Formats: sequence, C-alpha cells, structure tokens
Amino acid sequence: MSRPDKNRLASGGLIDRAAPLSFRFDGHSYRGYAGDTLASALLANGVRLVGRSFKYHRPRGIFSAGAEEPNALVELRSGARREPNTRATVVELFDGLEATSQNRWPSLGLDVLSVNRFLSPFLGAGFYYKTFMWPASFWEKLYEPFIRRAAGLGRAAAEADPDHYEKATAFCDVLVIGAGPAGLMAALAAGRTGARVILADEDFLPGGRLNAEAHEIGGQPGAAYAAHVAAELASLPNVRVMTRTTVFGAYDSGTYGALERVGDHLPVPAPFQPRQRLWRIIARRAVLAAGATERPIVFGGNDRPGVMLAGAVGTYVQRHAVLPGRHIALFANNDDAWRGMLAASEAGARVEAIVDVREEVSPALVEAARARDIRVLAGSRVIATQGRKLRTVDVATPRGREQLVVDTLAVSGGWSPAVHLTCHHGGKPVWNEAIAAFVPGASPAGLTVAGAANGSFGLGAALREGAAQGAEAAEALGFPVPPLDVPAVEDEAFAFQPFWHVADSKGAAFVDLQNDVTAKDVGIAHKEGFRSVEHLKRYTTLGMATDQGRTSNVTGLAIMASLTGASIPETGTTIFRPPYTPVSLGALAGHHRGKDFRPVRLTPTHEWAARQGAVFVETGAWLRAQYFSRKGEKDWLETVTREVTAVRSSVGLIDVSTFGKIDLQGPDAGSFLDRVYINGFSALAVGKARYGVMLREDGMVMDDGTTARLGPEHYVMTTTTANAAKVYQHLEFCLQVLWPELDVAIASISEQWAQIAIAGPRSREVLARVVDADVDVSNEGLPFMGAVEGRVMGGVKARLFRLSFSGELGYEIAVPARHGVALAEALMAAGEEFGITPYGTEALGVMRIEKGHVSGNELSGQTTARDLGLGRMASTKKDYIGRVMAGRPGLVDPARPGFVGFRPVERARRLRAGAHFLSLGARPETANDEGYMTSVAYSPHLGHWIGLGLLVRGPERIGERVRAYDPVRGEEFEVEVCAPGFIDPEGERLRG
Repeated sequence: MSRPDKNRLASGGLIDRAAPLSFRFDGHSYRGYAGDTLASALLANGVRLVGRSFKYHRPRGIFSAGAEEPNALVELRSGARREPNTRATVVELFDGLEATSQNRWPSLGLDVLSVNRFLSPFLGAGFYYKTFMWPASFWEKLYEPFIRRAAGLGRAAAEADPDHYEKATAFCDVLVIGAGPAGLMAALAAGRTGARVILADEDFLPGGRLNAEAHEIGGQPGAAYAAHVAAELASLPNVRVMTRTTVFGAYDSGTYGALERVGDHLPVPAPFQPRQRLWRIIARRAVLAAGATERPIVFGGNDRPGVMLAGAVGTYVQRHAVLPGRHIALFANNDDAWRGMLAASEAGARVEAIVDVREEVSPALVEAARARDIRVLAGSRVIATQGRKLRTVDVATPRGREQLVVDTLAVSGGWSPAVHLTCHHGGKPVWNEAIAAFVPGASPAGLTVAGAANGSFGLGAALREGAAQGAEAAEALGFPVPPLDVPAVEDEAFAFQPFWHVADSKGAAFVDLQNDVTAKDVGIAHKEGFRSVEHLKRYTTLGMATDQGRTSNVTGLAIMASLTGASIPETGTTIFRPPYTPVSLGALAGHHRGKDFRPVRLTPTHEWAARQGAVFVETGAWLRAQYFSRKGEKDWLETVTREVTAVRSSVGLIDVSTFGKIDLQGPDAGSFLDRVYINGFSALAVGKARYGVMLREDGMVMDDGTTARLGPEHYVMTTTTANAAKVYQHLEFCLQVLWPELDVAIASISEQWAQIAIAGPRSREVLARVVDADVDVSNEGLPFMGAVEGRVMGGVKARLFRLSFSGELGYEIAVPARHGVALAEALMAAGEEFGITPYGTEALGVMRIEKGHVSGNELSGQTTARDLGLGRMASTKKDYIGRVMAGRPGLVDPARPGFVGFRPVERARRLRAGAHFLSLGARPETANDEGYMTSVAYSPHLGHWIGLGLLVRGPERIGERVRAYDPVRGEEFEVEVCAPGFIDPEGERLRG
C-alpha cells in the first residue's frame, strides 16, 4: 500500500479489523476494512480533497456521512460498470473497489476550470438567463456547445451495462421505513404480534444513530442493543429485514417503491443475482422512521475541504474508528453537537475549541468541555476560513477576533426531520418553532411517523414512539398486541437557538454546496423578484442537486425569510417528490432493455419455418417468415413471385397464428359485437363467419377482421397482428366502463392456438387429407365463410374456417399451439403431390393487393370505412361506437380521398409506396396534393407493378390518369386509376 490508514483509531468502531480491504482512488492504492464506507476509508487514509463543485470547480471534501452528501460524488468502477455521481458516503467498501473523482481536468489537484472561481462575480444566480440572450446568433455556434460541454458531473459508461436488474413485489401488514432506534422498536412491536412486517433500511448495518453515537441502552452499548434487536427480528418468521434497501416513493393504495442494492457492495454481482432489485411493496400500514438530517450554518469559506457536519464527525469516530482530523473545532447552535464533540475528544481527537452562537450554554456541557481541555467560545461565530484544505478558522468573539489552527471544522445548525415520503401524496410539511424545522403534515393514508422524522430528537422519545406506532399499526389490523418492554432511556436535553447565516462573514458563503449557490445568490433572487420558494429554487438551482437540498433547503428559506421580513412558515417550502434518493434507470427498466425491451414473439412453427429456409421479418412484436428462399433464386422478388404463382396455380401454406384471436362468450356476446362493429353479428348463424370493421370513438377505422360464431353464445374474433393488444384493451374498456351490464366474458387466446392458412385451387384436396373422417370439407359441408369445430390428424381438436385473404379458395386451420408444427408437416405431406409451397408475408401482401384488400397501410388511423369503400357495411339499424362521429361533415365530404387501385401507364415502371398524386400538369406543392399510394407490389399474374392508394374522389375517377410524384426518391410517373380488385373481382375463385 502506498499510504497507510494514518487517521484510523487503534481500537473501537464497528469495522472488522480482521477483514482488510484494498481499494483505489484516482489511481492511488489505499486500505480499509469491512464495515467501512468509501468516505470513511478515504478519511482514514488522510484523503481530504475528493471532488470539485459544479459551477466554480472549487475544491470539495467529504461533508456528511449519509445520503445527504452534496460534495463527495465519485465515479465507481470502470468500463461497462462505470457509475457516475455516486455518493462516497453510502458506498459500502469492497475489496478491489475503484473510484475516481469527477468534474475536473486534467486532475483533481490541478483543475483548469477552477479559474471559474475568479469569474464568480459574473456567474451569480440567473447569469445564464441574462448572458446567453445576445447576440442571438451566438446561441447555436457558441453558447449551446459550451453549455453542453460544461454540463454534468460524471461520465456515464459508454458500453452496455453487463449487469442484470430485477423487479419484485412484496406484500406485508406493516412496512417500517428506517432501522434506527424508532424503526427497530416499531418493527419489533409489530413483529411480536404476528403481523407480516418488512423493515427496510438504506444502510447495510441496522441501528441508525445507535451505531453513530455513544449511547447506552439496558446496560449495553447502543450498537450492541441494535444488533440484538436486529437478530431477534431476523429470527421471526413473519418479519423480513431488508438492509441496503431504500424506500424511495409512496404511491397510491399503500404501495411503496424500494430499491434493494443486491450486489452494489461486490465487485461483480454473484452468479444468478441481480445488481439491484426494484421492489413494489404493498403495505396495509406503514411507519416512517427515516430519522433527520443535520443542517449546516452558512459562513464565508464554509465549503473548504475539512468543513464537515458535526454529526458526520461523530459517525466517523464512533462507527468507523476514524478521526477526520487531528485538530478539530466545532461551530454550532445546539447541545447535540457538543455531545458529539465530547465523544470525539474521548476517542482521541484534539478539540481545539467549541464556537457556539449562544451566549448561554448548559453549565454541565461547559464543565464537561473544560474537563477535556476544550476551549468554549460562547456568543461567537466563525467568519472565515483559510487554506486550500482547511488550515485556520477566523472567529468573532465578544472579546474580538481570533484565529484557530485546525484541520477540521465541525458545523451544526440543528436537525431537519426527513419528511420526504410524507409529501409524496401532496402533503405539505408544517413548521415547528420548537425545533426550528419542518415536521410532517398530512401523510399518505396508512402512514404514520415516529422518532426524529417526526421531530422527536430524544433517544427515549424515539424508542417510545417507534414501539407505540408499530403496535398501533398492527392493532389497527386486528392483531393482538402483547406488552412490549421499552428500554428506559433518558431523553437528551435539546437546547437550541436558531441561527442560519453569518451575515458579516468574509468570502463566499455557500448554501447549496453541490450547485455552488451562495447566500449572495439568494440575495440576488430577492432583489430581482424571485422570492417565491418555487422561483427561488429554479432561479438559483437551490436544492436541485443530487441530495435534493437536504442540507440546504431550510437554510436557503431562512435567508430569504430574513430578506423579506417574513417568517419561515410564511415564506413556505417546496415539497418533495419521489425518488427519495437517486434510482438507476437500469433498476427502473429491469429486464426491459435491449431485445428484452420488446421481446420477440415466435410463431408455433418458427423452428419449422427456419428449416424450410425462411427469412424472417419483425411484424409488430412477432417474428414472421417473410419469404422462403431457394437455391438459385437471385433476389427476394424472384422468391416471392414463385410463392405467389404456386398459390394461384396450386396450393400454398402460411402460418397466420400472429393474428389476434379473442374468445367472447355469454348471452350478450352478439349484442356486444353489434355495438363495437359497424355491421351486425347478433343474427349471424352458428357455424358462419363474417368480416367486420371496428371504429374508434372519433369515427376512424381502428381494425378489421373476421368473427366466427361457434355456438349460440360463443364467438371467436380475429384482429390484425399489429392491433391485437389495442383491440383487446378497447373491448375491455367497453365492457368495464361503457356497458358493464352486458353478460360477456372475453379472453385473449392468440397464444393458445396455432393457425395455418392454406390457399389455392388444390387447397380443399389438401385439407381433406388431414381432417378426420367425420369432418366434411366439401363446398356444401364447409361453404365460403363457414366455421366448424372438428378433429384433424387422428383426433387433434381443431377449428376450421373457410376464409381467404389471398382471393383464392382458402382455409384456416387452428389447433392447440403445441400441435402447430405437426399440422404444418401434415399439410406439407398431404400437399406434396400438388407441389404445396410455404409462403411468407411478402407473398401474402402481393396477393392481398392483387385482390384489393385493405390492410395496415390503409388502416392508418386517418381513414374511415367510407374512405376504404366499406361504407355500405355500416348498419343503419343499430348504434355502434364511432357512428355519430363518422358522420361529421368533414368525414363524409365527397372530396375526401377514396380507396382505389393504380397501374402504371408505362407497364414496365415500378410503383413506389408513399408517392403523392397530382393532377396532370399540376405543380408539386401541398395545395395540389390529391392523395398518396399506400401499398405497391409486383403482380406475377399481371406481369407488372400495381398499387393501392387514397385519391381525392377516387371511385369517381376510375379510368383517369394522374401523376405519382415521389420527392424522396426523385421519381415521377403517370398511373391509371382503376378498381382496387385486380384479380377475380367477382370472387369466383374463393367460392369455388
């Protein structure tokens, strides 16, 4: 090791000295122990400078010991696992940890952009609003590029994250948030009743302040008592203790969001373990015991490395056996900070002086300080600091000014309860004058607050409140509450004098350390009229850092209140929103990233199709066979032409399992379908199918498809592949919201059935060879648009539909999905004599264009049934969704584009989908646009390209010529308007 841990105490603390750990910071090697955080290990090794501030790039050291840390933001790990803006104070040390300081160049010690501190008079609050307005031409060329380069702190990983993230849901009777003294007692009281309890704490060691301060409970040290209670909780089968878990949000109906850092304390997550797990916890009751955050006092030079919160100093000494400095001074306004300094003195720190703004301090505290040779400077204040790293502190005393030579200055301005989760339903904190802090106001339903989070800072009060709240939560749920012996602990005296800002201090006095917001910036906001707390926050960026203003908000409000002459409660406060602490995007996404963001769905015959040489294409979420190439075919067009020709001349096979399939059953199923389709279905005969069109409420076509009636109260609907989920959601909405009185049950059965279509003049002969003997597939037994249930392949349950999307004689056979491959193989064997050919979506598209069927390109969400030539289907005898809106004047205007076909005047020309139509001689401009080509295909039957599209007054203009203008490809050609059905317009083939 290049540097020994020189500031480590020889004994004490809760670290495991038998488990040394090595780590690196900015390329240097250091040593720590199990139980350390990265911050405590850095302090133990004498590292005081850890980062640079956001705006001025001022040197910054470790300021706190918890989630409130505004300064010590580092990059963890390297490569694909690099994680920026991580608070060193909450990073659990592990062997081999790599950390790097950020927001500096070329090094932490020599940062070129630290020159910004000399420009601070010009970079005050709102400078960007004023500076980057003129000249306007500079914005894109100079200002925006400069701001983008300067923005941010750390660097995100440039490679894909190799780790996994999970999502999980847990249910409990009582959720306890925080494992400090109040939280431990709440969990114990509720757990002993038999209620299901979850105790969640962001730390890796339960106990909270019991681990960070010198307390005695029941004759044993506070840390030992915390460990004893935690062990009992872990032994209870109805209690789950979740350490390394932050409850970050309170949501509706007793739902809480929590982030469990499963593998963050390891170099690499354990095999088959996620790095983090996002929990959705549904709790019948919850107790918030999140503690409180210590506030600083604002004075000149309060941001130098070596200035720390007093409670943090005590934590590093008591819990981590680390002296943050050898010569310490305290600047405070309360008794609690004194007790921390006395404990630090007992641990071996040299406390040079206690500077207290109060003129009168408890005689017992003064006597205890003097007994340890600690000077007491009452009625005094710190007005300046010196040194790149803290060397001296200037103090104004009643007797004049003096200078203290110290390397650490502990600061305490009081405590603010952690009210964050109580605000997540819009509740506003309430000002408590006795502690000069905001306490919880209206909390989410079922959530109560205990301990320091409720403004009860005494240890005895925290224990009592925690036990009472835990017992009351369980009792309210009907659990018998046995007596709980709460340890008798005296509440510490909490004398306090509000003091926020040393107005006559020298040098920049920082309120928000991370965002470089100074007391002067608050004054600028006041002068310029940004006095509302919301305006103050946004104009100065106060409280908008990663710590969400935990150490700065109340102080900033107090300074604004003094400037306006109003009280702090009159000035008000912003409320907090989730998340309580930062949550990684990886955890929020879980497995939904990369291919898993939209998992590919495979048809039942996917592997079979791959063996047949299929080339696949994504259609919505599905992977479908696009075409089946054969050796010697030079391109896809040759392959598709072969497939289309085979279907038209003999027989072909395609998997259509991707079509949405929805089962509808119930006495009102027919009536329900009448209301969602423009045409009628309640009178449809059993054993028949019908083509239907469904509208949105605005009168536009949502989807089309066929629905078959299999029984008096049983229908099966098919939808387009892309709209399957949307149609099902629409039907559910209709049943649950519009017509809840209808007796109908629906279920999506898309994945339950494999469905294969066969088409072509020999398709009936092929089908006859796979159905069982009792199934009649003759033209009389299964006529066009017929539907029957039967057996195929020797007893496999099947549904047979005589439908055709290709315009040829065609059938669709549905079998349970597990039999899909067997059905495909049986059909191929049955059709071998006829040269049966598998075909894909391209050939299917060609045939539907030849036949003039509308599909997804025409169902764009901007077309009506009338536009698509389907207006005569709309019933005039019933009401249905979209009927009224479809009759709006603009939607029935004869000049609307109508559905027609197109063929090139020069038959050798290739048509282009997306080309716009213009009258012959018209200029290519928007005013002359008359529609566009929606679909094109090369027709093997006709020997040239054909197209479908929407043309103004299209049906009236059949036989006319128009220009097809394609500005994207730079092409222009004449086309002839024709009827959309290019092949067998009378439908003789499909009825054969």
